[in-house]
Amino acid sequence: MSERVQKNSSYLNCISTTGTLTRVKDVSPTSGMCPICIRDCLFLCEIGLSAFRGREALYPLSTYYGESTAASLKDYHLDWSHLNILSDVLKVEGIEADSDVALFPNVDITTKVMGIPQKLPIINGAFGSTEIARRYWDGLAIGSAISGVSVVIGENVCGMDPESKFTDGKVTYSGEMERRVIKYREFWDGKHGDIIVQTNVEDQRMGVDEYVLSKLEVNVIERKWGQGAKAIGGETRIRDLERAIMLKRRGYLIIPDPEDSSVQEAFKSGVFNSFERHSRVGTPEFRSFIEDVDRLREHGAKKVTIKTGAYKPASVAFTLKVASEAGVDAIVFDGAGGGTGMSPVPMMNEMGIPTVHLEALVLKCCEMLRKKGRHVPDIIMAGGFINETQIFKAIAMSNFGEGPYVKAIVMARAPLTAIMKASYFTELARSGRLPKAFSQEYGSTPEKFFIAAPKLRRMYGEDFKKIPWEAVGLYTYLNERIGVGLQQLMAGARKWKLNLLSREDLASLSVRAAKVTGIPLIEDIELDKIEEILD
Repeated sequence: MSERVQKNSSYLNCISTTGTLTRVKDVSPTSGMCPICIRDCLFLCEIGLSAFRGREALYPLSTYYGESTAASLKDYHLDWSHLNILSDVLKVEGIEADSDVALFPNVDITTKVMGIPQKLPIINGAFGSTEIARRYWDGLAIGSAISGVSVVIGENVCGMDPESKFTDGKVTYSGEMERRVIKYREFWDGKHGDIIVQTNVEDQRMGVDEYVLSKLEVNVIERKWGQGAKAIGGETRIRDLERAIMLKRRGYLIIPDPEDSSVQEAFKSGVFNSFERHSRVGTPEFRSFIEDVDRLREHGAKKVTIKTGAYKPASVAFTLKVASEAGVDAIVFDGAGGGTGMSPVPMMNEMGIPTVHLEALVLKCCEMLRKKGRHVPDIIMAGGFINETQIFKAIAMSNFGEGPYVKAIVMARAPLTAIMKASYFTELARSGRLPKAFSQEYGSTPEKFFIAAPKLRRMYGEDFKKIPWEAVGLYTYLNERIGVGLQQLMAGARKWKLNLLSREDLASLSVRAAKVTGIPLIEDIELDKIEEILD
């Protein structure tokens, strides 16, 4: 059995996401159990952990809650590595064909999403009521603003805010929501990117959209369909009894019931140390959604988007049809499977359509709409993106000759990783605990080991002191790595403008990739051109 298949089989009963282990490595490929399961075993496999902790075993290891993100461990047998980027030497597009002009730093990687200019084809988000999003918001917001990209405030922020005020069940003030909007705008240039506020069923009931549109002058509202890429979404843990009771009274599903006296006793005695807060799943309807979009625009929304998950093909088609009819500006399609909160691990692994499959499906629907002369919203893909090669391929795959449908991608886990790493190493530097190899190679102070620090200091002058190092880390990751890397790839393909990337710039490396995407196998491309040139 191949290592890949073995990996897919063994995670059933042994997975790092939940911190579980098996006693032996050669587990059953069917069940993931040890071939000989013995009584006197000190290891906690998935079965063993479930015997003690039940529902807690469904979620990522709680030890790191608030300081971690989680993702699927499953190999879906098709990802962006199954496509290769084709380089060229015979043409130059989007710039003068002059070797002194066609330099890779001159590649234009700007884009427009929903008509909003962006310096990079990246949107960061969505970062909602999870503890990790709250804790690192300054870095996320300011890092996005100085990078010239949009950032999405995720769902349930107002509902989870202890300071929120309500009148007749509608939110009239949220300090946390206000903080998040203001923090982005401190360094926003007013042109590139924008704040996007995402709203789910709970938010709609609380009137979050009306609050942020009227009181905080937010321009973009994103309706969250279903409850994220994982079908019921990433939720949060509540470690305070009084807060759990407060959230239940605000209408949230809290498990176990914090108002039950026996539950309170168990919590106080240490049987468990956190409550689960869950949101209701969405059930969108055709006509009511169109009316909802009209209502949002009447209340001042300049742009309206949909965030949807890796749902069935019929759901994808329905989403695009409704969005087209309603004149929605963009749709985010989020492939399986990862999350920034406590998404159910079995759901991340086993449910939903993986990103490459999902984009191929979305593009089929977009082509059908276009050929019928219907409105096609801007498409934004999400689901496991971390670098420039994946972004290049996602955009190029979406251009059938009329320009790319995919205008940008969304990242969430990767920006958080950049920020957490920046935060931790800055802390180590302040206390003199940096790894010796790191400090010798890159320096012992943030001013030295963040390579973009001198550039940002020149750009912002005295205001540079107001930029947290976490934001510097995010800027460096987005601009100095992904941005530069994307420019290099595009120059290699001889494309100097982002909207020139097309399916002709890609080749499939596997039969499965060719079948799913419609991109020819590398051995089959340009055979007619070879004969034409050599004839």
